[in-house]
Amino acid sequence: MNQDLNIIWLKRDLRTQDHKSFEFCEKQNTNYIIIYIFEPSILNYGDISTRHLQFVYHSILHMNSILKVYNKEVLIFHEEAINVFNFLSNKFPIKNVLSYQETGIKISWERDLKIKKFLKYKNINWNQFPRDGIMRGISNRNNWDYNFYKFVNSDLTVNSFRERKKISFDNPFKIKKKLYEILKQYPLQYQKPGELYGWKYLVSFCEERFDTYNINISKPKKSRLSCSRLSPFISWGNLSIKQIFHYIKSHKNFNIYKRNFNSVLSRLKWNCHFIQKFESECDYELKCVNRGYESLVYSNNYELLNKWKTGFTGFPLVDASMRCLIHTGWINFRMRAMLVSVLCHHFDCNWKLGVYHLSKLFLDYEPGIHYTQFQMQAGTTGINTIRMYNPVKQSKDHDNDGSFIKDWVSELSEIPDKFIHEPWKLTPIDYDIDKLTYPKPCIDIKKSANIARKKIWSHRKNNLVKLENKRIINLHTRNNEIIKKRN
Repeated sequence: MNQDLNIIWLKRDLRTQDHKSFEFCEKQNTNYIIIYIFEPSILNYGDISTRHLQFVYHSILHMNSILKVYNKEVLIFHEEAINVFNFLSNKFPIKNVLSYQETGIKISWERDLKIKKFLKYKNINWNQFPRDGIMRGISNRNNWDYNFYKFVNSDLTVNSFRERKKISFDNPFKIKKKLYEILKQYPLQYQKPGELYGWKYLVSFCEERFDTYNINISKPKKSRLSCSRLSPFISWGNLSIKQIFHYIKSHKNFNIYKRNFNSVLSRLKWNCHFIQKFESECDYELKCVNRGYESLVYSNNYELLNKWKTGFTGFPLVDASMRCLIHTGWINFRMRAMLVSVLCHHFDCNWKLGVYHLSKLFLDYEPGIHYTQFQMQAGTTGINTIRMYNPVKQSKDHDNDGSFIKDWVSELSEIPDKFIHEPWKLTPIDYDIDKLTYPKPCIDIKKSANIARKKIWSHRKNNLVKLENKRIINLHTRNNEIIKKRN
């Protein structure tokens, strides 16, 4: 009979510190293996892309560089999770499976239900630890703020490892060659993955970059430096929310520059607040959270949709933002909101037509934030303020000198600065029009905004929208009680 075994199943927790699964296994006499599963059904689902898989793979390589001195490594499987666990349970008497709860999309939720049923049948305990203060199974937000702060202010898990006998076996589900050839590459234009780089970004922000955080947060170019840029490390679990909270609050600069640092901490809470929404109602991915908006009719012009997806709308800031995102995997929050606003309001396209396109581009794709925010910006929640971002105004307000636009829309790099936000106003006197290859605006932005505003606001009178508002407020809004323990 083979030796008893525990299994750590990594998902979006690709780190070696502040990790409950490692803590549990290191306290046990039972040996353990660490696994990550690239599941074909999830890889082919449509919400993730090569950049995500590469970030994950290289995060694992970094973990293995730390674990190898303890005779440990993350074993990678390329197969459906149910088949992997069936193989392992037939090979070893498994006692426990340890993982973090995953606030994922419908397909990963259904996968977890199958695994839960399978492990129960095999009499294997599955211990799923809560992630980043997200609470599973709650029916309202009473005391949520208090519990969140209680969590982030609690002690960090300091992980230590001991060398054990390495468990070796033939892996029948190794990464297929075609996938491996993709995974082993990592484009230089993306943020480098792994907890080491996560810490480098956090340290450099607290030491050097924090002072212009609030000033530049909405500026598409300057925010690339002044924002923390921690989002991909949070999304894939290279760093935990608690680690970041503790580091920032204990940093020497915190008490001197509290305003900027507290802005960051409030956005970390905001991060978890939206993931909690998705945890409580994962239908956000597929349906309007306010069912009353399912009846809202859109023109869904696929020519406009394609111009939006490729960055050729004729609106410089929209196109610069999309092209930057395609190339680097990151733009700041305001530009993300503007892209959704233009798609859903000005172009009159259903949010479902663009939601997976952006999920595949964001290197920091986090389902719990992505779908909830997308719907909020699309105006389909029924309870949030409807924001329509005029791309020309946003351009003038936040990229006044046009430097971001010129970085990413090369066709406009040589036109006079005063026309950078509205190049369609150029005349032959100002510029050689024949040299301008940039397209004219694909719509009348003012006219489309007026139509969209009337449409979305009038739909708020829909009886089902009103009825759904009450349910949403009860389930998703936070209780503003006095919080006993604040940030």
